[in-house]
Amino acid sequence: MTRKLRKIRKKRGSRTQGYGKIGQHRGGGQRGGHGKTGRHKHKWSYVLRHEPDYFKKHRFKSPRGQTKNNIINLKELEEIAAKLTPRTRKKRARIPVDLEEMGYDKLLGEGKITLPVSVKVPSVSEAALRKIEEAGGEVLQEKP
Repeated sequence: MTRKLRKIRKKRGSRTQGYGKIGQHRGGGQRGGHGKTGRHKHKWSYVLRHEPDYFKKHRFKSPRGQTKNNIINLKELEEIAAKLTPRTRKKRARIPVDLEEMGYDKLLGEGKITLPVSVKVPSVSEAALRKIEEAGGEVLQEKP
């Protein structure tokens, strides 16, 4: 059965059209505003609990004070050493790899290495040093 008049026709003149005195159907209503509104007023306890850094200043950090190390892992070193290896090399000879010349600052120990390499690098982690020595290689680094 079809309705003769829309429901809103009955609600005309009632100011709130049945949505109550406070809520008013749409809008921020019960939320206390849209989105992040009220964070410095009535939603302050939320900020304290969940976002304590919300009103802090995020200052500029000078790039001069930040040094970025160019690092390499053992798995990448293995690939580099495999490319440098001539096919007719002796079985026990170490493959010389100069990471310092390639622009790397530190050697880290992620991954495995099977080739015996002689690596020249400014800095090396303990895990990388141990794995290279287990594979029959050596690490050459300058003492400061």
